[in-house]
Amino acid sequence: MAALQSLKYVVVKPKAVHTSTVIFLHGLGDSGYGWEPVAETLAPKFPNTKWILPHAPSTPVTINGGMRMPSWFDIMSLDDFDEEDEPGLLKASRSVNELITEEVDAGISSNKIVLGGFSQGCALGLLTGLTTERKLGGLVALSGWLPLRNKMKAMMSDNARNLPIFWGHGRRDQVVNYEFGVQSVNLLKDTLKIKAVTFNSYNMEHSSHPQEIQDLATWLDNLLKQSPETPAPEGGVGSASAL
Repeated sequence: MAALQSLKYVVVKPKAVHTSTVIFLHGLGDSGYGWEPVAETLAPKFPNTKWILPHAPSTPVTINGGMRMPSWFDIMSLDDFDEEDEPGLLKASRSVNELITEEVDAGISSNKIVLGGFSQGCALGLLTGLTTERKLGGLVALSGWLPLRNKMKAMMSDNARNLPIFWGHGRRDQVVNYEFGVQSVNLLKDTLKIKAVTFNSYNMEHSSHPQEIQDLATWLDNLLKQSPETPAPEGGVGSASAL
């Protein structure tokens, strides 16, 4: 097994005592900085939450003619997901699990860790969250799809069936088709028997929407009950090997 390369990431530090963490994975060709404004917007509502926004490594991507770009794994097609980069998905998932482990080792209960992502990051977040042995607090799936869907039932952990999942998708999404999102949600509910899936659709394309972020904040608030406390220590940009 190839050695893991520790992920670099952006941190939006908590405003008070650190008791929970949100790890959010960007989409293809983006970086953690792309979602920093959203984290900064939500941070005042969640003063005890640390936001970790990792950067994907630069790798060749088939759908872009093999050009290298920030990518969690290779994507062969967005018209269907029958051909998938399973080795790349599993390798990336191990790297994300490394981030989760570091938060647990730092004293954060795993059920106060929320994992999420957008588009390609959504797929990786779902794979990691559904298969990790850690009992996470919840998953956020934005404009993405369920990967390895024919294997997921055998791969998922016992904890996964009780995971709260927030799914947001644009009805006019022409990148990850809205129907793929609906199919994925139905698989989560009907095949994987996950009990607490919240699905919201929005009048948008392949992007985020102010109402979506507001709905996400409401959903997070139900998971992470917080109140202002002692100011937290300073944070900043780091890597998976140095918080």
